[in-house]
Amino acid sequence: MLEQIINIDRMEQAVALFGTFDENIRLIQNEYMVTVVCRGSELKISGDPENVSKAVKVIESLLTLLNKGEALSEQNVRYCMSLVNDGNEQRIEQLGGDCICITSKGRPVKPKTLGQKSYCTAIQKNTVTIGVGPAGTGKTYLAVAMAVAAFRARAINRIILTRPAVEAGEKLGFLPGDLQSKVDPYLRPLYDALFDMLGAETYQKYVERGNIEVAPLAYMRGRTLDDSFIILDEAQNTTPEQMKMFLTRLGFNSKMVITGDITQIDLPGGVRSGLKDAVRILRDIEGIESVMFSAKDVVRNRLVMDIIKAYENVGNKPKDNGKR
Repeated sequence: MLEQIINIDRMEQAVALFGTFDENIRLIQNEYMVTVVCRGSELKISGDPENVSKAVKVIESLLTLLNKGEALSEQNVRYCMSLVNDGNEQRIEQLGGDCICITSKGRPVKPKTLGQKSYCTAIQKNTVTIGVGPAGTGKTYLAVAMAVAAFRARAINRIILTRPAVEAGEKLGFLPGDLQSKVDPYLRPLYDALFDMLGAETYQKYVERGNIEVAPLAYMRGRTLDDSFIILDEAQNTTPEQMKMFLTRLGFNSKMVITGDITQIDLPGGVRSGLKDAVRILRDIEGIESVMFSAKDVVRNRLVMDIIKAYENVGNKPKDNGKR
C-alpha cells in the first residue's frame, strides 16, 4: 500500500477537479482501484503503488488543464487516463487554451484531443486538409468552426459546405417534396454545425447574401471557388471521379477540408472510394495534409468509443463487397 499527496493551490481547483457529485474522482478511483481523499489543500491518494503512480499522473494532468482555463468533463478525464495508460502523459501539456471560435451561445470551441489539435493545426497551415477517422471525432464540427473563424476574420468571403447524396440503404425517391427537400436530410449535420456556430437568424442572413452555401456535391461541377472555405463531408462516399472534380474546384485564396470515415462506405459494390484514393495519391503534395483520427479522439458518448473499439478488435466491420 502506497500513499501519495498532491498539494492544490486553490479550493476552486479541488471543486472543479472532483466534479459534480465527485464524478471525476470516482472515474479515477474505479479505473485504478485507489482511494482519493481531500483534506484542506491536500489530496491523498492511496492504493497499489503502480496504480497510485498512474492516478497521480492523471490528477496532475487534469490540474494542468484547469490551470489553462479548461472546464473538466468525463471526456477530459477519460482522455487523460488513456494517455497516462499509454505512457504519453507529457503530451497533455499540448492541450488547452486554443479557442477556435465562439458559438452563438457564447461557448468556446476548442480541440479536446491531440488528434483534434493536429487537425486544426493542419487546416491552418495547409490549403487542403483531409481528415479521416471514426464517427464522433469532431471532423465536421471543427472544420465548420475553422471556417466560421476564417469568415469572421474576413480571411475568406464564402463558406461552402457539401457532401455526396448517397443513400445508406434508403432511396431519395421515397422522400417527400422537391429536389431540395429530398437532399436536405443528407446535409442536416452541416446545417446543425452552422446553426450552433452562428445562430439560425445569422445563418439565414448569410445564406441570403450568398456568403454561405450548403449543397450536394453534384452542384459543385463546373465552378471555380475563389475566396472560399470549402468543406466536403462524408467524402468516403465519393467516387474517384467525383473527388477529382471536387479538388479541381479550388480557386485562389481558398481552403478545402475533406472529411470522412473509410469504415462507413455506402457506395455500390465494386465502386472505389474517392477518399481512399485521395489520401494515397495526394500524400506527397506540398500544401496538402492528411490527419488520421483514432477511437481515442472520439468526443461523443463513451459508448461510441467502446463500439468503435469493439468493431476494431473483432474485425467485424461491415462488408464492402470489394468497393474498397
